[in-house]
Amino acid sequence: MEQRDRIQEKANEMFMRYGIRSVSMDDIAGHLGMSKKTLYQYFSDKDELVEAVMQDEVQRGQKDCQQCNEQSENAIQEIFFVMNGIVEQFRHINPMVIYDLQKFHHTAYHKFQIYKNDFLLSTIRTNLERGIQEGLYRSELNVDIISRFRLQSMMIGFDIEAFPPAKYSVVDVTRETLEHYLYGIVSLEGYKMILNYKNEQTKMAKS
Repeated sequence: MEQRDRIQEKANEMFMRYGIRSVSMDDIAGHLGMSKKTLYQYFSDKDELVEAVMQDEVQRGQKDCQQCNEQSENAIQEIFFVMNGIVEQFRHINPMVIYDLQKFHHTAYHKFQIYKNDFLLSTIRTNLERGIQEGLYRSELNVDIISRFRLQSMMIGFDIEAFPPAKYSVVDVTRETLEHYLYGIVSLEGYKMILNYKNEQTKMAKS
């Protein structure tokens, strides 16, 4: 692995686990067993490193969303694939990450906002249109409003005032809000399919 990639990978791991603000360049260099001088040969400052990490996360998120779409048989299964991926991803993420990004690393946060407001919004809208066409979502849904509602609710688990990290986990909040969203948009046929998928997951968990 290239040295620059090693630095980004370790920084990503530490940022997600401890939050961005609490991890210094000294911390990252120490965990990699290198001097801070070596680290600065690849990244001029922490801002540049955070931007690189965020760019990797954006690209990974885009790839994961595309795979969920391509591998799913229908819109509801796509949501279940997304849910499983999010639960695994958020299991080890510190809820302070988004707050730190917004408050201390404006350029990286701007990139994240573009990804959220362009790519994620389009992905949600496409799934809604797919589900309506398949007869699994209610045909009377206002796709524009509901897609924007879902986009905003996606980040609610990172609202440390609404859901203090000491009391709520990002995984639990994300799972509950996503299920709430899904139950609200499905048709009767879609509701039956949700129950089938949940029963399958329960059986797999017990086996």
